[in-house]
Amino acid sequence: QVQLVESGGGSVQAGGSLRLSCAASKRTYNTYTMGWFRQAPGKEREFVGTIDYSSGNTCYADSVKGRFTVSRDNAKNTVYLQMNSLKPEDTAVYYCAAGTYRSGCYYYTDRWPDYWGQGTQVTVSS
Repeated sequence: QVQLVESGGGSVQAGGSLRLSCAASKRTYNTYTMGWFRQAPGKEREFVGTIDYSSGNTCYADSVKGRFTVSRDNAKNTVYLQMNSLKPEDTAVYYCAAGTYRSGCYYYTDRWPDYWGQGTQVTVSS
């Protein structure tokens, strides 16, 4: 059974940092590309970033490039989203996701994941 469990959300002031974690079942972690999406109130869910298990290659949305970093700890079957220089527009529910590898970053839309976590709230105040 595939399970993705996020943690680390919370409230922070603009300019601050947060790190989200996603603990995955071993079968998920060893097979799939892992990623993060977010959904702000009244908006569509959008891609944030992914990391491939085999190559470690990453993809990022333009809105977070240079501020957010996706990484992984293979020993812990855990993927992280380090968020720096946070802005009020980063406020959203953040979801961990897993799916099969894609050869181009443009494939990682909200239709890509095979599995979703339950989400964790991130609130950035100005």
